[in-house]
Amino acid sequence: MAVIAALNEDRFIGSVVLKTLHYVDQVIVVDDGSHDQTAAIAEQAGAVVIRHERNLGKAQAVNTGLRRAREMKAALVVLIDADGQHNPAEIPALVAPIEAGAADVVVGSRFLSVRSHIPRWRIWGQRALTLATNLASGVAITDSQSGFRVLSQHALETLTFRPEGGFSLESEMQFLAQQHGLAIQEVPVSVTYAERPKRNPFGHGVQVVNGILVLVSQHRPLIFFGVPGLLTLALGLALGVIVVERYNAYQNLAVGTALISILLAIIGIQTLFTGIILHSIRALLMFDEHDSVSYTSPSPRDRTRSRMPSSA
Repeated sequence: MAVIAALNEDRFIGSVVLKTLHYVDQVIVVDDGSHDQTAAIAEQAGAVVIRHERNLGKAQAVNTGLRRAREMKAALVVLIDADGQHNPAEIPALVAPIEAGAADVVVGSRFLSVRSHIPRWRIWGQRALTLATNLASGVAITDSQSGFRVLSQHALETLTFRPEGGFSLESEMQFLAQQHGLAIQEVPVSVTYAERPKRNPFGHGVQVVNGILVLVSQHRPLIFFGVPGLLTLALGLALGVIVVERYNAYQNLAVGTALISILLAIIGIQTLFTGIILHSIRALLMFDEHDSVSYTSPSPRDRTRSRMPSSA
């Protein structure tokens, strides 16, 4: 089964659905408040169409599609963009690691062995976002922003994205994979950019970076609060040392610098302890969640074997 989130894509959605249906049994198109003929064309092409009355964002559209896929007991789900940039003929290559039980999530990477004509500004932008996502999530892949992905049934049952996540859902997937112990593999894919981007690239990048910061604050509060707190405390202590040295040398108290030093030290200590407390709370919640299910999550291969009938 495939899930396609679409917004005003009537130029491409028909061909994307038709080509995708060659490799999956069903295509779900979530029309996220389009003002053109996206929904009608997708339906005529053979897709199951779910309509949002207004634009709710990509993350919410994908959530809607995955929810329907869970209701339909999908064995796996292909996520593919609606603008025709991905080649549906590459779906079998992405599905293979899932069927082999080697992965829970397979990402189609534009930056592996397959070379496509990608504008240089896109390459640098995508690599910067990938580096930021990899460092923040603790999961390293080569193309964190690729929308061409396949989810196993286990990943389908596990993943739900923040409704306000928008275009940072691909980054969020890495955080969730780390949190839930999902195995990720990458497969090289090609990409075709048929037209200029509909969204401002700089604005899009800012949205993704903002989403990454929110994800870090939620998933890794010790880093988000602790590191700035530690740096602020260190700066306050350094200024304090300067105040003491000047007083010893000139017998003159730098009141302004001393007050700034104290203020920075207080802010640093509060921020640092905020990170420690939130980290402890999150660790406790995660322990309770894992304890209610199991202490360890089976590997993708183990889950596949558990579904296979035993030999007589």
